[in-house]
Amino acid sequence: MADINAEEKQARLIEQLQSLESLLVAYSGGVDSAFLAWAAHRALGDRMLAVLADSASLARSHYRDALAFAEENGIPLLIVETQELEHEAYAANGPDRCFHCKDELFSALEAERRKRAFAAVAYGLNLDDGKDFRPGQRAAKEHHVVAPLAESGLTKGDIRELAQAAGLRVWDKPASACLSSRIEYGRRVTPEALRQVEDAEEALRGLGLRRFRVRHHGSVARIEIAAEEMAAALTPELFSRMAAAVRGAGFPYVAVDCDGYRSGSMNELLPMEMLVSPPAC
Repeated sequence: MADINAEEKQARLIEQLQSLESLLVAYSGGVDSAFLAWAAHRALGDRMLAVLADSASLARSHYRDALAFAEENGIPLLIVETQELEHEAYAANGPDRCFHCKDELFSALEAERRKRAFAAVAYGLNLDDGKDFRPGQRAAKEHHVVAPLAESGLTKGDIRELAQAAGLRVWDKPASACLSSRIEYGRRVTPEALRQVEDAEEALRGLGLRRFRVRHHGSVARIEIAAEEMAAALTPELFSRMAAAVRGAGFPYVAVDCDGYRSGSMNELLPMEMLVSPPAC
């Protein structure tokens, strides 16, 4: 679909969505799932329902923003609680953690689908997502979850372009992976560790940073800052304020990553064979 422009892909998306009798959308408030929920509502009206999974791994600021976006756009929304932290395979935080997270999510959505007699469940996978290490995609396949954005050939860039054209304020929203993705593999995911990360990121956001991550390495917090924000951040005054803010979240030591922000940086230390062909669970 490389020769098809974003508007034509959107037309295909709407046509595909309209072919479904009804649809539950796994919704997080990020640009992909928000755009999918918006498009599904346009295509299906009250025959769609966005479902937001709430748990300790969802930052409260993201939770509030997801609710606000749905309300602003008249998207029907259901909130369900997921219990991924109660599963040892998830809490142990191996490289397959995302699989167990999505397995819990899609199990909850499948239960709601059956309860409410919806025809299908969809999630916001885009065409670019297949290039990264994402064990959650295997869970989606096992639960027969559809991926209308990817199936319509929509890339991340397409989705941002179309969301901007539609006047959706999330069009340039930074990527918002779950809080657990900030914790180094092998370090147990606990509510306390998640709150540390959330508090540290909220504090840095309050200092004006927009695209960044706080990575949890035990007593050390490793801050990744986007290239376009790095120059403004590299001042003694802001360094001092960042250190104080992150220490206030419970990290004794604070480090700034010279390579800057990059999505999925925790995967960089995984063996190549795992990234190419992750082991079955």
